[in-house]
Amino acid sequence: MSEKSEKELAEEVLKKYDSDADTMQYTGLMAKFVSALAITFSIFQLYTATFGVLDAQLQRAVHLGFGLALVYLLYPSRKRWSRTKVHPLDVVLAILGAASPAYIVLEYQQLVLRSGTVTTPDLAVGLIGILLVVEATRRVVGIPMVTVVLCFIAYAFAGPYMPGVLAHRGLTLNQLVGHLYFTTEGIFGIPLGVSSTFIFLFILFGAYLESTGLGKFFIDLANSIAGWASGGPAKVAVLSSGLMGTVSGSSVANVVGTGSLTIPMMKKLGYHKNFAGAVEAAASTGGQLMPPVMGAAAFLMAEFVGVPYIDIVKAAVVPALLYFTGVWLGVHFEAKRSNLKGLPREQLPKFGRLFIERGHLALPLVVIVYLLVSGYTPMRAALVAIVLSIVCSALRKSTRMKPIEIVRGLDKGARNVLSVLVACASAGIVIGVVTKTGVGLKLSWLFTTLANGSPLVAILLVGLISMILGMGLASGPAYIVTAIAVGPALADMGFPLMTAHFIMMWFSIDSEITPPVGLASIVGAGIANADPMKTMFTAFKYAKALYILPILFYYRPALLLQSSLFDIALTFVTVMLGLIAFAAVWENYLMRRTTLLERILLLGGALLLFIPGHIWDFAGIGLFIIVYCLQRYYCPAGFRQTA
Repeated sequence: MSEKSEKELAEEVLKKYDSDADTMQYTGLMAKFVSALAITFSIFQLYTATFGVLDAQLQRAVHLGFGLALVYLLYPSRKRWSRTKVHPLDVVLAILGAASPAYIVLEYQQLVLRSGTVTTPDLAVGLIGILLVVEATRRVVGIPMVTVVLCFIAYAFAGPYMPGVLAHRGLTLNQLVGHLYFTTEGIFGIPLGVSSTFIFLFILFGAYLESTGLGKFFIDLANSIAGWASGGPAKVAVLSSGLMGTVSGSSVANVVGTGSLTIPMMKKLGYHKNFAGAVEAAASTGGQLMPPVMGAAAFLMAEFVGVPYIDIVKAAVVPALLYFTGVWLGVHFEAKRSNLKGLPREQLPKFGRLFIERGHLALPLVVIVYLLVSGYTPMRAALVAIVLSIVCSALRKSTRMKPIEIVRGLDKGARNVLSVLVACASAGIVIGVVTKTGVGLKLSWLFTTLANGSPLVAILLVGLISMILGMGLASGPAYIVTAIAVGPALADMGFPLMTAHFIMMWFSIDSEITPPVGLASIVGAGIANADPMKTMFTAFKYAKALYILPILFYYRPALLLQSSLFDIALTFVTVMLGLIAFAAVWENYLMRRTTLLERILLLGGALLLFIPGHIWDFAGIGLFIIVYCLQRYYCPAGFRQTA
């Protein structure tokens, strides 16, 4: 299979399972118009980032207007509709989608003066705007998110009829529309505010980096480092997906971007197709955890917690390294146990030559981290990095972007932000209902009651809630809904605010791979031509750190850098050893196949290493050393020794 056909297969799979990719493919004048609209959207965002954003509601209204217009032009109402024909209904909805937020821009002064009073025109425009956001959510995010939104809207009216603590006075239509559409507490709330500033620019930055060929550079770099090793292609998938995560912040994008190359490579060398798809899915899911670009949830977290984005980036470093190490270990032990080989060194790119020829493409990533650490705002840092990505590509003729490619980057960036934009707008409806009805306090009371004062039970409940939400929602919306529902309860129970939100974000990300609905796993299975359910369960196995580490965030705050340097280093080592022991138990392999006694000792050691306290650490290390010695110096009959 040629590289071209592999990419085409990846795109077909993506369109089948991900609504974000199944968009209209216009030709002629309509294609030019939509591209012009998307480019104008990007120019507006760049202009306000350069010269200063508008008043909050104005900035968000313009952002939503562009977004809704593009959504209705690019995402058809029905799946069976043609992807090349212009549909009049969608054109009408696109006009209304632009007009309803434009009403806020045009009437802004009057709306401020009559704050709290909703006129008949206000009611009509606001109602249309809310319905358009809900319909856009159906097209882009999916039915599950629509269901959540509609349930909260229904709750706003049904308050007097609700039982017990869930009862409230109920809202009139005027009250609900006024709150959701004409304040910054609803649709135009914090999530859309983050989308209209930080998120858009980082997505645009990622689009330009992809256009420069940085993704191919990362894959070649990973091949030069690990392609020759045992299980080489699988380790290349882990390493390249981790590197791609610094750019995309999207699990599905990572699977398609790296998986179209790594999955066929793994299958060609004899790797089982379920294994190939699962490794890529597990590794790509970590993309949302890898700084400096960690997906929309990280930017929203910074706003919810009230800290600079760089603080989120710093706190994410150690957990991200541990996650990818956990996936790497699982792959390594499986490769050793199954005697999976790597690629011949002569077939692999040379590390030094790669850096000489294309190393400059990674310079914007280095610069953006430096700017964030130096105190630059995320908007300013992203703006500089966007310009630098274009400049750096021009340093060599082979990587230089043509003027048309620069323009296409503006187009692509605007299109890529639409799913996040719509999710943020619909999440604003949920937040608006919560703040207006006071149900947040009632949900917090209910959660605290169920947890019964136990931090561990509370964490497990968050995991359960996230898993249920993840069956229908992407990681970003799942995190937002979880944060709204249980975030205050965790704070009331004494959880540090950043710790609570990291727990919620990590558990929300597991929706990408967790059975029965793991989109990253499904896409990986599609590219590998594997069984989706078996691929999901295999990915679940390799992504075990995704389920272990959130529990440890509370009990081992050093993982989030909330401790001394010594404690951070010690915690990193002990948790790493725990992950090694746990992976060895799961894979039935350490230096050779493990005996039953060795697996019992390793499991006990892993659990002890996860428990906070130096006594438990030393006990766990002791059990690990015992197993190491047994593996090293004693080999029972029938057990292959492969040190």
